[in-house]
Amino acid sequence: MRPKTWVYVDGFNLYYGAVKDTPYKWLNIWRLSELLLPNHSIERIKYFTARVSARADDPDKPTRQQIYFRALRTIPHLDIIYGSFLSHTVMMPLAEPPAKGSRFVKVVRTEEKGSDVNLATHLVHDGYQQSFESAVLVTNDSDLQEPIRIVREELGLEVGILNPHRQTASRVLARHASFIKQIREGALKASQFSITLRDKKGEFHKPRDW
Repeated sequence: MRPKTWVYVDGFNLYYGAVKDTPYKWLNIWRLSELLLPNHSIERIKYFTARVSARADDPDKPTRQQIYFRALRTIPHLDIIYGSFLSHTVMMPLAEPPAKGSRFVKVVRTEEKGSDVNLATHLVHDGYQQSFESAVLVTNDSDLQEPIRIVREELGLEVGILNPHRQTASRVLARHASFIKQIREGALKASQFSITLRDKKGEFHKPRDW
């Protein structure tokens, strides 16, 4: 019997680790999970992310993201759980300050807030509810070690990792995870949505820039 499996996706960890600056942004998470977890029965996916804002050098960024979210929503049994972005100006020291003048520069710092906490909360809650027999996290964020440990050691449930980064998975996660698999280019390439999709609103297409 294949274990009933829920997949928890750290959206930004996946994006920056595996698909940024590649032709694989139009990623079907369900297909990727099936390819990498052939001995599991995938029953639900939770995708944790935040809505991005337009930038002067990329005003269409939110539009592309919303199109991708629309694609994800064509997948049955997939939930998108939102965190948020916070932007504020801070003074930062220069790496190579000039001999004369200020040693600091004002920068806009944008931080994604809530996704890791949301993922950890859902993982532990769903584990206590016995919603899954196996949980698989798409991340390489070592901050998630404690919820993984709780679900494994206190609830006796399997927790695996799909590492989206090219470097070796976090040693901290490796100590607590039941197993770790690397997300490689071949799996990303084989897990793309069709260029044209359809939902209740009609037909839509992969963003041209992707």
